[in-house]
Amino acid sequence: MSSVTRPLCPPVVPNTVRAVIFDLDNTLVDFMYLKRQSITAAAQGMVDAGLERNVDEIVEAIYRIYDREGMEYKEILDRYLVESTGELDPKILACGIVAYRRARTAHMVLYPHVKLTLMQLLKRGLRLAVLTDAPRQKAWLRLANLNLQHYFDPVITHDDTGYHKPHPAPFRRMLQELALPADEVMMVGDWPERDIEGARALGLHTALALYGSTMDTANHRADYELRDIADLPGVLDTLNGGHALPPQGERDSGA
Repeated sequence: MSSVTRPLCPPVVPNTVRAVIFDLDNTLVDFMYLKRQSITAAAQGMVDAGLERNVDEIVEAIYRIYDREGMEYKEILDRYLVESTGELDPKILACGIVAYRRARTAHMVLYPHVKLTLMQLLKRGLRLAVLTDAPRQKAWLRLANLNLQHYFDPVITHDDTGYHKPHPAPFRRMLQELALPADEVMMVGDWPERDIEGARALGLHTALALYGSTMDTANHRADYELRDIADLPGVLDTLNGGHALPPQGERDSGA
């Protein structure tokens, strides 16, 4: 069940949310599971190719590099091999990359109820968007791999602004693309400091995806908590007074 954390005396007339922005990784896509499976497969592939190391030790060393460079670091296997062996063996590197890519495709999964929830929101007349710190190509590859490419417009990535959340630039770009005021938009994300605080600073409604969060959420300031993404339609129905939005043309004309 979703947990309401707004003040106990809401406005008499509820705000109307017309668009929902989703973070991508750990909100729609189970990114940490995907990353762990892909790195483990890469480690096994390199060992099978002749790297004299323990698979678990390789995985932990790679994660230490991710801690320094960020989870989207592109040259992760190259860096690991250079740091651990002092050289870049082309056969071992190639086998690691192939194993990583195969596992990434095989283990890229959505959280339960994601597609059903997205369909319910679209049927209510809501616009759906993605705001992610991932590079543009990687974001679109994930969406396309999961057949989500037609659900969202716009999709704003790190490449579009050059800033990571919680910097206001990505949120402002999103509001500009949506052509909506902040109080008609909700941000759904797993990271309190980036997704929630960045959205709050501009006045958006916020919902924390507890089901995907790997962060400390004890003192978060989100308006709502989602223990399952399937809780989201009910939260939005409450905000919107239980009514579906009129078609876009009628909204634009004031009909």
